[in-house]
Amino acid sequence: MAAIGVLGLVTGLTAPAGAAPEAVAFTQATAVRGADGGHALSWASAAGSDRITAVTSPEAVTGVEVGQSGGTGALTVPPQPAADRWYFRLTPDRGDPLVVADRHLGFASARNFRDVGGYRTSDGRWVRSGVLYRSNKLSGLDADEQRRLTGLGVVKVVDLRNLVERLEEPDRLPSGVAYQVADVASLEHGVRFHDQALMTLLEAIAAGLLSGSSDLGQSVGYPFMVNFVGADRAFRDFLTAVATAPGPVVVHCSAGKDRTGWATAVLLTLLGVPAEVVEADFLASNTYTGNPRAVELSWLRAAQNQVQRLYGGFDAYLRQGIGLDEATITALRAKFLV
Repeated sequence: MAAIGVLGLVTGLTAPAGAAPEAVAFTQATAVRGADGGHALSWASAAGSDRITAVTSPEAVTGVEVGQSGGTGALTVPPQPAADRWYFRLTPDRGDPLVVADRHLGFASARNFRDVGGYRTSDGRWVRSGVLYRSNKLSGLDADEQRRLTGLGVVKVVDLRNLVERLEEPDRLPSGVAYQVADVASLEHGVRFHDQALMTLLEAIAAGLLSGSSDLGQSVGYPFMVNFVGADRAFRDFLTAVATAPGPVVVHCSAGKDRTGWATAVLLTLLGVPAEVVEADFLASNTYTGNPRAVELSWLRAAQNQVQRLYGGFDAYLRQGIGLDEATITALRAKFLV
């Protein structure tokens, strides 16, 4: 089966020491959609057997039973009837069920449109699918793609782009979807930095040259997303919007890889997703955009290094830099983690 969704869901992790099998049934799960519309599933669990049901909503508990196998198994599911998206509910004979889906949605006008869910955390939990999507600009959505957006239950779109980008290519959204701006480069609240801008610039250029970066502008831009106070406000507004929205949210910028890439990395790190998995999600933009140099790992690490330099750790960045309160952090973890 030719895979459309390349990254799939995170694999190969083992249950954390001391975790109860009933609470952490699945240690690995993937769902990859093929070119024919079918899906290749694989999983590993502590259960004796698992029942697999195809459903059209991540919340659905009933659907079309497509197979049953032991605790570790694989299954090729033939194409199902037309639906906005197929999910697969893996129900073990003991322990909690898990819902998986191919991460990529296949929007022709928004190639980098994909689910942020489906990753396993360091403590053995999973990030729910169908809660947050990341994308490139939505200015080219046609009528059917807008209908699919509605079918996914999306209630809000958060746009990280600057004013010029928004005016030149405004989002085309279906009625009923709220629109919120969280401009990462906004000067509305002044030009302020947590540390000397010149020092950040010189260090970023030096690090970019040392890493062999193909784009020094990006090598500089990423640490400034941490140093610039206006960016803090934008990322706080984004995370607060996700925490409080009554349904699924889409976050996007222009290409869906830099501002959106860092925003997603921040959220996944907050949720406890391992660093190597956060990096894999970031680098997946190279696959989905069709550009093997769309992003480079050194850019992401430049922002991460700036977090360490300014705050000494990620938790301090969340609270002191972005300015998230404990209630929002708790709400995000409750909303995403199963």
